Amino acid sequence: MSHRSRKPLAKRLPRRAALFAAAGLLGGLLGVPAVTAAAGTPEACSAADADIYRPPDRAAAAPGAVVACRHVDSLPMVIGGPPLDAWKVQYGSTDGRGKPVSVAGTVVVPKKPWTGPGERPLVAFVPGTLGIGPQCAFSKQLAGQYQDAYEGPNMAALLNAGYAVAATDGQGYMDGQVHPYASGAEAGHAALDMARAAARVPGSGVSPDARVGIWGYSEGGSGSLWAAQLARSYAPELNVVGAASGGIPTDLKQVAGNLDGQFFAGFLIDAFIGLSITHPDMPFGEVLNDSGHKAVKDAESLCALGTVSRFAGARVEQYTKDGLTLDQLYALHGPDGTTWGDAVEANKLGVGIGTPGSGSRYEIGFPVLQYRGMLDEVIPAGMANGTRRAYCAAGITTRWTPYVGDHLTGDPQSVGDVVAWLGDRFDGKAAKGNC
Repeated sequence: MSHRSRKPLAKRLPRRAALFAAAGLLGGLLGVPAVTAAAGTPEACSAADADIYRPPDRAAAAPGAVVACRHVDSLPMVIGGPPLDAWKVQYGSTDGRGKPVSVAGTVVVPKKPWTGPGERPLVAFVPGTLGIGPQCAFSKQLAGQYQDAYEGPNMAALLNAGYAVAATDGQGYMDGQVHPYASGAEAGHAALDMARAAARVPGSGVSPDARVGIWGYSEGGSGSLWAAQLARSYAPELNVVGAASGGIPTDLKQVAGNLDGQFFAGFLIDAFIGLSITHPDMPFGEVLNDSGHKAVKDAESLCALGTVSRFAGARVEQYTKDGLTLDQLYALHGPDGTTWGDAVEANKLGVGIGTPGSGSRYEIGFPVLQYRGMLDEVIPAGMANGTRRAYCAAGITTRWTPYVGDHLTGDPQSVGDVVAWLGDRFDGKAAKGNC
């Protein structure tokens, strides 16, 4: 639980923008040390672990620039992986409004030399839902501060294939912050800047010319697909050759309607809190009742399994003063007239997409793989099929793979297929869609 949550929510929510700007740009009283000078060896990254998560006391670094790094000897959560080198990294990124922020993540490289063609490929990995408090950061869990991370086998499969991995925590996991869960641009920027930073970590051996794949499931499915949509405009120097995204919450309104009052309602609670981080002027704290204030406090103190357990079966009406439904919440507007419905719609994937030269807002020049469990109780089937159809209609080479499983089992079932699909992209093989 972050220190800022000790104050009553109604008092602290109006100051969210100032608090997070201070955390991201001004930080604490102690500065984060720069990367040490002895580049080229793991020992060059010798920042204290706490420094990786402390926002810098100066303006945040340029996107993808390494602010601080720490070589770690092992990643206990990467079970079954090969001998590896790993670095915790703090790096520069930008939020959805273009303001500089700092983000943490992990760069992992197999010790065995790469013997394939060209440079060792790199996978930008976006983790699924972990919780919104800083204690839930993926880099902390990978390094053994176990909460309930579950994607160590995914990382191991990539490393066993010989690939380097750049796994972002996502924005909002630095000290005193809250993760902007369900916010697309923030997730996409963090993933792409983590890929940029990997080549800048002393001793990593990752080439800036490496072929890059993107992968994520669930929240990571959204983040990876946002990274795919933003890659050409935001990080055009990256050689992205494919993106694999599974269990994708592409339309937050549809997902919210599916979650409200159901077993995974905690994801909906996290999403509203996350959007309140990126939209600090929107009405939030003032519409909550006492149960709502406690719900926010609890959500910020729990990681994924705790959140699911705490909010199973919850409905949004029970947390607002007037028992507001989702539709009534969507109608509420901020001082500039923007409604919550507008804020939610802005995170819809598959809109404004096209191939290079199409003039579309999001031009995608590489193939994508989309997949889901056919019994997925979180992601509506119609929504998933709609996203696939949107990509096919835009002319983007799209592969669709369903699995016999639900939301939780769809991810582990896909691992071998995803790694093989990315391997074909790294090998330069022509992608075949199945639109």
